[in-house]
Amino acid sequence: MKSPTPSTLILAIGFLFTSPLHADDLLIADFEGESYAPWTVAGEAFGSGPAHGPLAGQMNVEGFKGKGLVNSFNKGDDSTGSLTSPEFRIERKFISFLIGGGMNVEKLALQLMVDGKVVRKATGPNLQAGGSEALQQDAWDVTEFSGKSATLSIIDEAMGGWGHLNVDHILQTDAKPKGLLKDAERQITATTRYLHIPIKNGAPKRVLTLMVEGKEVVRNDVELADGKPDWWAPMDVSPWKGRALTLRVDKLQEDSTALSSIEQGDALKEAGDLYREPLRGQFHFSPQRGWNNDPNGMVFYNGEYHLFFQHNPYGWGWGNMHWGHAVSKDMVHWEELGDKLLPDTMGPMFSGSAVVDWKNTSGFGKDGKPPLVLIYTAAGNPTVQGIAYSNDGRTFTKYEGNPVIKQVTGGNRDPKVMWSEPTKKWVLVLYVEWEKKHTIHFFTSPNLREWTLASITEGDAPGKSFLFECPDFFELPVDGDATKKKWVLTAANTEYAIGTFDGTRFTPEQSKLPGHRGRGFYAPQTFSDIPEKDGRRIQIGWFQTETKGMPFNQAMTVPLELRLISTADGPRMTFTPVKELESLRTKSHHTAAAPLKPGDANPLANVKAELIELRAEFEPGDAREVVFNIRGATITYDAQKQELAVNDHRVPAPLREGKQRLTIYCDRTGLEVFASDGLCYVPMPFQPQAENLTLSVSVTGGTAKLSSLDVHELRSAWGKN
Repeated sequence: MKSPTPSTLILAIGFLFTSPLHADDLLIADFEGESYAPWTVAGEAFGSGPAHGPLAGQMNVEGFKGKGLVNSFNKGDDSTGSLTSPEFRIERKFISFLIGGGMNVEKLALQLMVDGKVVRKATGPNLQAGGSEALQQDAWDVTEFSGKSATLSIIDEAMGGWGHLNVDHILQTDAKPKGLLKDAERQITATTRYLHIPIKNGAPKRVLTLMVEGKEVVRNDVELADGKPDWWAPMDVSPWKGRALTLRVDKLQEDSTALSSIEQGDALKEAGDLYREPLRGQFHFSPQRGWNNDPNGMVFYNGEYHLFFQHNPYGWGWGNMHWGHAVSKDMVHWEELGDKLLPDTMGPMFSGSAVVDWKNTSGFGKDGKPPLVLIYTAAGNPTVQGIAYSNDGRTFTKYEGNPVIKQVTGGNRDPKVMWSEPTKKWVLVLYVEWEKKHTIHFFTSPNLREWTLASITEGDAPGKSFLFECPDFFELPVDGDATKKKWVLTAANTEYAIGTFDGTRFTPEQSKLPGHRGRGFYAPQTFSDIPEKDGRRIQIGWFQTETKGMPFNQAMTVPLELRLISTADGPRMTFTPVKELESLRTKSHHTAAAPLKPGDANPLANVKAELIELRAEFEPGDAREVVFNIRGATITYDAQKQELAVNDHRVPAPLREGKQRLTIYCDRTGLEVFASDGLCYVPMPFQPQAENLTLSVSVTGGTAKLSSLDVHELRSAWGKN
C-alpha cells in the first residue's frame, strides 16, 4: 500500500478541522415512561404521569413523538402545577423541543434555569377560542451557557381557555434544528378580489395576520401548506384594492413556500367543479370553501332570505369564526356573498341573530329605510355581545359603541333578538352559564344599543339546569288557531320549552321536550321578519355532514316549517320540509294504492335516482315491519312498537289516525326523514355509494295497506349538475 504524501495528510487534517462535526444528540426527556420520574411534579395540572394523547374534554393532540407527552390539561384548563427536571450539564449548542397549547409566556411556559435564573422561555401558540393542540418544533441557542448546570421547568399557572401546555421530546443537539422563521412577512399590492392562501389539512396552525398599510385588520389560525396544498382558501381583499397589504406569519419553516405561493385572482382557484364535487350536498347549503357550523342571523330583508353562518374560511375544521353570508329568494337556491363579520380585537365572531329595525329605533337607518342589525357574541376575553348594521344587506358596519352587553359570565353567548309589540321594546335571550347551571337571561332594550336585564329563566324545575346554548324564542299558534298561541324556547340540541311570556319573563309550562330524533343536527335558528301574510316559522339547523377530501366541510339542513299541534301530552312541535323544495322535482313516479304482502315484487324496482324525495302513506295492518331501502339506507317502521329505525337508529313514531305518513329526502351526504305528521324528524348524516341508485319497499310478517307512494327525482339546487 502506498504511503500518503505530506500534502495529502495536510489536506485530510484540514478537512477534519473545516467539516461540521456534530456530537451525538443528548436526550433530556422523551416522556415515554409510566411516570415523570426523575422529574418532580407539583399541583394537579400534569397528573401523575405522561399523557398518551388528548385528555377528557380536550381537542385532538398531535405532533408529539412516541406514545407519551407532557399535557397539563389534567382536570381541565383551571388546574395548575409544575414539572421540574433534575439538574443536567449543558453540553451542546441547542436545546430543541416540541411545544403546543396555550400562549402565556409568564404563566404557561417551558423554562430553562441557569444559576437560579430563568434564561430562556417558550410557550404555546394559542390565545383565543379555536386554535390547534398540535405540537411544533422549537429550540433555544444555549451556546453561551456551555458547561454550566441547568434545570428545566414546565409551569402551568394559567386558568381559563387555553390554560394548558403540551411539551415533548426535549434534547441537546449541536445540529441547528430546522428553524422556524418568526414573524415572516410578504408585501403585496391588492389588485384583485382574492388572495389565494395555500391550505394543508392537519398541518400545524400558524397565526396569519393581514395588515393594510401597516394597520392590523384581522388575524387567523391557518393550517398553511409549507409545500403542495390540499386546497386554496380565498381571502377577500377587495375593500383594499390598490392599497399596500402585508401578510405576516408568526412562525414558518425556513423552507416553507406558504407565503411565496400566495397568488391573486378574481375567481376561486381550482374551482372548475364548484358545487359538483362528489360530496357536495345538492340541495343542502354548504360554503364554497372551508368549514361551517351554526346558522346565524337568519332574517328576511329586502325581498331575500339571509343566512349567515359560523364559518372558518381558512380551514377544513372548526376555528377562526367569521360570519359567512348567503342569500336566497326561495330558501333553496343560495348565493354566497362572502364573510361579513371578521374576528377583531374583541375575539372571534360567535353565534347570534339578526332583525330588521322597522321603526329605526337604533338610528342606523338611512333615507327612511329600516336597517338590518346583526347581534353577535364576540368570544374574546371578556366574552361580550356586539351589534353591526347594514342599509343594503351587503355591507356591514360594527357599532363603534360595542359591546352593547358586557360579560355576564365567561359562559354567555348566542343572543337571539325579537321585537315585542305589546311592550314596544326589543327582547334579547342569551344563554348564560350561571352558578354552574344552564340558564337563559332575558334582556330588553328600546333601541338595540342599551340593554337591561329583565329576568332569568332556569326552567320549570327550580335549581336544575335548563336549556343549553344557541337559544331561539318565538310564538306559535296551536293547531293553526291564532287565538291559541304558546311561546316556544328552543336550545342547540333542539330540546324546547313551551310556556307564556309577558314581555319580560318567560314562564315554562313544560320544558326539555325532545326536538329532532336523529343525529348530526345542532344549533338551529329560525328566520325573523318573514312577512306576516306568510305566517310561517321556518328553521334551519347545522347538518354535521363530514366531507373528507373536499375543500369544504359540513352543511345546513333543508328549511323546516315548525308548528304546534295538540297531543294527549299537550302541545308538541312538528317539523316539515318547506313547500319551496318542490321546485326541485324533475321526474315523478307514482304507485297506486294497493296491499303490500311479504314476497311481493318491489314496486320501486324500475326507479333509479341519485337525489330523492319519497312520500308514502300506509296502514301497517298485521305487518310486523314496513321497510324502505333508499340507496343503501334502511328506514324501517316497526308497527308493533310504533318505532322508526333509520340505519338502526330507533326512535318513537306514533301512528296518526291509524296511519303512518313518511317523507324521506336523500342527498349525497345525508338523509332527512319525517314521520308521524312531523312529530318525528330524523336527520341522519349518510353517504350513499355513488353507483347505488336503487330504491325498494317491502314488508315482513303480514300485509300492510299502501295508500300512496310517490318518488320524485330532484335536480341540483346549484344549477346543472
